[in-house]
Amino acid sequence: MSTELKIPQLPESVADATIVTWHKAQGDQVRRDEVVVDIETDKVVLEVPSPTDGVIEKISAREGEVVTAGQVIGSIGEGSGDSAGKRQGNSGGGRKDREARDGGGKAGTGEASAARGGAGSVTLSPAVRKLVAEHDLDPSTIEGTGKDGRILKEDVLRHLETAEQDETKRKDAPESREAPAPEPKAEAPARPAPAPAGQRPERRVPMTRIRARIAERLLEVQQNAAILTTFNEVNMAPVMEMRAQHKAAFEKRHGVRLGFMSFFVKAATEALRRFPEVNASIDGKDIVYHGYFDIGVAVSSPRGLVVPILRDTDSLSMADVERTITEFGEKAKGGTLSMDDLTGGTFTISNGGVFGSLLSTPIINPPQSAILGMHRIQERPMAENGQVVIRPMMYLALSYDHRIVDGREAVQFLVTIKDLLEDPARLLLEV
Repeated sequence: MSTELKIPQLPESVADATIVTWHKAQGDQVRRDEVVVDIETDKVVLEVPSPTDGVIEKISAREGEVVTAGQVIGSIGEGSGDSAGKRQGNSGGGRKDREARDGGGKAGTGEASAARGGAGSVTLSPAVRKLVAEHDLDPSTIEGTGKDGRILKEDVLRHLETAEQDETKRKDAPESREAPAPEPKAEAPARPAPAPAGQRPERRVPMTRIRARIAERLLEVQQNAAILTTFNEVNMAPVMEMRAQHKAAFEKRHGVRLGFMSFFVKAATEALRRFPEVNASIDGKDIVYHGYFDIGVAVSSPRGLVVPILRDTDSLSMADVERTITEFGEKAKGGTLSMDDLTGGTFTISNGGVFGSLLSTPIINPPQSAILGMHRIQERPMAENGQVVIRPMMYLALSYDHRIVDGREAVQFLVTIKDLLEDPARLLLEV
């Protein structure tokens, strides 16, 4: 008796998905709830688990194919399976096709071995697989605490933390301090070989669904919104001094580092409360004023820009903000952000400064009416009380939809953020 392997119900507003990676080939054994295939929607990568124990009997949708909710993409039969024999006849496009594309199936190195999790182990999730590959770990040395011994992301992080602690103890040992071992010379990262003289190589690859969706939405908002950008600058010295003074105690108490983003999120929340037009959106011929504050924070991921949402930021502490942003960053890198993480939002903050941007004009994330752009902190000469002084300055940019937000409100909104950051005690006193 066979069990159909189907695409699960997709999130609301998502019509279809694309097969990204098959973790099993035809003839492979599979356990119930073990991840069999990854699919990509417009926003996230989803894992499709096996509904039962058995053997992959048939794969009917190749990697790269577009599928819809409820579509049958394979079947799972009973029995232990004969992987070696059945894989020769695999026409479903699973691991065999991937190995052919990767140059002969180097199953013992890099991400190929990480995908299988080592000999005899359970297939790893995308987040775990990425961590294992990034840190060049052997999955067989990691103790799994998931179902049937499956390795979870928390297990990998715990393994890394333990290894780091062991290394610290080794370095702090008396013999290590007396005769420290010379550090190995870092090797330069491998670079692609230059093209032979006279050649003009090109490489054509299809857009991922996420990248295609980003392009579609950005083009749509450029065509349908009246976008203007206003600029200001903020002296970051008060925030930097407060952060330097309290960051050790903050991290000790809350278990998370104190960054700059929590200051900006709290300042933006207060500014949104004072200027509700910036926290509103247009729906047809109506203006929807949101009585809550859900701020999206733009995060770069291997698959493109994503904007996870901080919910009800008016009720979050600065520690809550920093903790949630850290979790979003880890999820983005591991490809485990959920649709709930990315859905909604009434305002967005984008920090191009982490990449070195000094000034930019961010694009609104529809249907929102505004987006705040942070930039690089740079020491510049400033005039204060007739004297030239050096201050750590940051340019701020607010792009807004002029259909709903007037210039007066936009400028005052940005000035409010500037004032709150230059006197961060006002954030606590709410003045």
